[in-house]
Amino acid sequence: MANFPAGPNRTRRLERRLGDAMRARLPFAVAEFVMFGLKQAWAAIFGALLLFGILFSNHIWQPNWVLARYDALLMYALALQALLLWTGMESWREVRVILLFHLTGTAMEIFKVHMGSWSYPGDGLFKIYQVPVFSGFMYASVGSYMARVIRLFDMRFAPYPPYWMPLLLAAAIYGNFFAHHFLPDMRVMLFAATVIIFLRTRIWFTIGHNRYWMPLPLAAFLSSFFLWLAENIGTGTRTWLYHGQAPTDWVSLAKMGSWYLLLYVSFATVTLVFREALSDKALHASRPRVKAPTGAAKAP
Repeated sequence: MANFPAGPNRTRRLERRLGDAMRARLPFAVAEFVMFGLKQAWAAIFGALLLFGILFSNHIWQPNWVLARYDALLMYALALQALLLWTGMESWREVRVILLFHLTGTAMEIFKVHMGSWSYPGDGLFKIYQVPVFSGFMYASVGSYMARVIRLFDMRFAPYPPYWMPLLLAAAIYGNFFAHHFLPDMRVMLFAATVIIFLRTRIWFTIGHNRYWMPLPLAAFLSSFFLWLAENIGTGTRTWLYHGQAPTDWVSLAKMGSWYLLLYVSFATVTLVFREALSDKALHASRPRVKAPTGAAKAP
């Protein structure tokens, strides 16, 4: 299947027209904040549509239907991925990132379900060791968001620490999600490491013709909050349930910490493909530097 460069071009033209309309009707700061939110939502389109599928299927599905809900969700996720490729909203380069997320996420799912951390209570034909194959797409949606948000906001990460350090941190975080079942949990030290390693790193991003920045650890924290909200949609629809949790229970806020750490694994995975977004030197905006509004952006 060919790549469709018209997709990103159409997106930029639409953004420019929408941004001009917002700035003509709203105060500048409000217009920039609105555009920031709209671009974030556009970057998260795969995850948003996947959540819609989870909610809608939970509402309509009947236990006596021939097709299991998990299998229908797998078909839906595959169709979404094909649609994003066909329309040019995602490139094959971004699909490589998504595939990495799918593989690492599924491996963690199999282990965690085996250890009893959470379960998938429904039936399904396409299951691997009690884990629905579609579950990998929930991790893939995070990869899709990160790849798309880097492209849509023309992001740069600077000053970026030596490349081996985030990779080593990601490996330690990923390994700890497995090892803490047998060894002391190291997540407190890993929390500290994320701040120490990325203390100076800023995410530079573009809205219209203006460059803004946000500290990388702050962006990870805000993103973990929205992922925690998505978690509650998953458990509220009985798509998965944590050990000892009822569908009416809110997911523990501690899961935000797990997602915060997993986002560094996700970020390291994305940078394996998007190396050009990294800079070891501090960047400076052509206009006075503006700090981004804080309204911007199933864990083990």
